[in-house]
Amino acid sequence: MDTLQIIGYAASVIIAASMTLNSIVKFRWVNLAGAAVFTAYGILIKAYPVAFLNGFIVLTDLFYLFRIYNKKELFTTLEVRGSNKYLHEFLKFYDKDIQNFFPGFTFKADLNTVSFFILRNMNVAGIFLAHKIDSKTLKVGLDFVVPQYRDYKNAKFVYKRIRNRFIDDGIEQIMVFPQSVSHIKYLKKIGFESLEDGNYLKILKP
Repeated sequence: MDTLQIIGYAASVIIAASMTLNSIVKFRWVNLAGAAVFTAYGILIKAYPVAFLNGFIVLTDLFYLFRIYNKKELFTTLEVRGSNKYLHEFLKFYDKDIQNFFPGFTFKADLNTVSFFILRNMNVAGIFLAHKIDSKTLKVGLDFVVPQYRDYKNAKFVYKRIRNRFIDDGIEQIMVFPQSVSHIKYLKKIGFESLEDGNYLKILKP
């Protein structure tokens, strides 16, 4: 197999991989990478229709990524009680996905004293469940985002834009015990630092 064949197969694999992603943002980035490689492949083998088509896909992906990252969205929270039927149906519907990030998670209504849905343009984008372990520390039990909204905007909203809400309630720090590699990566990206006991901690600053 020569170099050109390797490039062609690599582009095909990347494009195929993009089709398996639930996140629109991840799909656009991976699809962009695959189309870019295919564009180069088309130019190298002088298959200009292939290069033109994939060059157009690159521009399309860039256009939509620009819109995604620059789109102004309305974020808000909707507090719910442990007995809320929609809450239970939501957790049931997404249970398999939740278990991938939070293995062994089970909902305990009496434990999750801080419970709210995160709404983006009035669409349910995620859920946040937590409880106080002392007067100054909030322990997160579940911080789950539905697949199509996994672009870190939810995290920025919860941990940056509404942090004063937690501070007003006397919370000075938020603690999380991650149970998956992807969750650890997520926590590091939004400013949590690891502790010796395996927990991750974020200090809230006014």
